[in-house]
Amino acid sequence: MGEHLEEVIEAHGDYLLRVAYLYVKDLTTAEDIVQDVFIAYYKKQSQFKGDASLKTYLVKMTVNRCHDYLRSWKRKRLTLMDKIIGKSDSKTPEYLVLEAADLKRVTEALLQLPILYREVIILYYYQEINTVKIAEILNCPEATIRTRLQRARKLLHKQLASYEWEGWQHESFEG
Repeated sequence: MGEHLEEVIEAHGDYLLRVAYLYVKDLTTAEDIVQDVFIAYYKKQSQFKGDASLKTYLVKMTVNRCHDYLRSWKRKRLTLMDKIIGKSDSKTPEYLVLEAADLKRVTEALLQLPILYREVIILYYYQEINTVKIAEILNCPEATIRTRLQRARKLLHKQLASYEWEGWQHESFEG
């Protein structure tokens, strides 16, 4: 079963990534979407009846995830921030301050993660090492690394979302 999934990822991963990128125009988001598609396929592959080609099935899943992302509040908030702050090559002092504050929040959230998840995030995003090499470094299967990355992202997202909510409540109701 695991070998089959690896073959599916190898055969269709790059194509799905290009499809997702064309929709969301952000490589990191596109990678997350494709990873979610493969996880969903793995969990529900018994539902794939073969009426269409596997590639078509996976593309449809990818497009649906992209649509979900494009409708999400997160994307709308980021787009709104770009409009407010202004998206340009020259960053304003205000933008740099906000960017530094965001980096600080991400770093604080990262440091709160259990080491198991923190190390894969650091190796993958900060050291830019791919999952194959991380698996070699940590002496565990690549699928385990991908799972840890997914869980780490979810934990970071949860921590950052709760931080934003607390900050919003504080600024909105106590000021």
